[in-house]
Amino acid sequence: MDVFRRRHLLGLIVRKEVGIRYRGSIFGWAWSYVKPMVQFVVFFVALGVFLGLNRSIDYYPIYLIAGITIVTFFNEAFTNGTRSLVDNAPLIKKIYLPREMFPISSMLVAAVNTGPQVVVIVAIALVFGWSPGVESVAALLFALVIVGVLASGLGMLFGAINVTFRDAQSFVEIVVMSAIWASPVMYSWTMVSAEVPDWLFTVYRLNPLTPAVELFHFGLWMPLEPADGAVLPGLWAFSGIALAVALAVFAVGQMVFHRLEGRFAQDL
Repeated sequence: MDVFRRRHLLGLIVRKEVGIRYRGSIFGWAWSYVKPMVQFVVFFVALGVFLGLNRSIDYYPIYLIAGITIVTFFNEAFTNGTRSLVDNAPLIKKIYLPREMFPISSMLVAAVNTGPQVVVIVAIALVFGWSPGVESVAALLFALVIVGVLASGLGMLFGAINVTFRDAQSFVEIVVMSAIWASPVMYSWTMVSAEVPDWLFTVYRLNPLTPAVELFHFGLWMPLEPADGAVLPGLWAFSGIALAVALAVFAVGQMVFHRLEGRFAQDL
């Protein structure tokens, strides 16, 4: 609550972080498009062309880039949130302000960078004949809320730990490297359900990123009416569970953050 009572300061930090990111850069904001596009091209060629997923999943480019966008939002917010306290050590040691502001601002910066990517996907989907409905837009917003809350909670949790134990940053790098494979970004969830027992498929759906990715697919890919399109079983129920998990992680992250906050200035 202290963070949002100081909304002006939060806005200044977000603008500062965005400005620093592109300071001295020739292409500036273009990098927000280039990096995910390069990742998309690599995966599309490797999986879509060489492994034939482009033939087995209709509108595979839309399917792929939709999943990459929401997972990239999570990875960026989580990674930067973990580093945010260490990166802002001089500011933390000199003045008082709610320290949670730094991981929260990292999530908002990631959201700012994700916005243009979503606009690009929507433009491409419109070319393919995308016709948005209320449910489609609601699914996209719901996915962004789930990931934003989850990444903020994890950012506070691991950011606080990272102040004392820098190993946390290395652990987070492993998590974000695995995130894109632990959810149906480059493959269909039907491939998972066909190969694993029911209980393991339920565990797979309990991963908050799985319903978040499928909400993006529901909003951007399913309206194109792909021949092989199938909604994840229990999508809305598991999305509700994902939001509950994200809120629980946020609460735990805030609690741990508050417990360790007294040592920040000393350990930094």
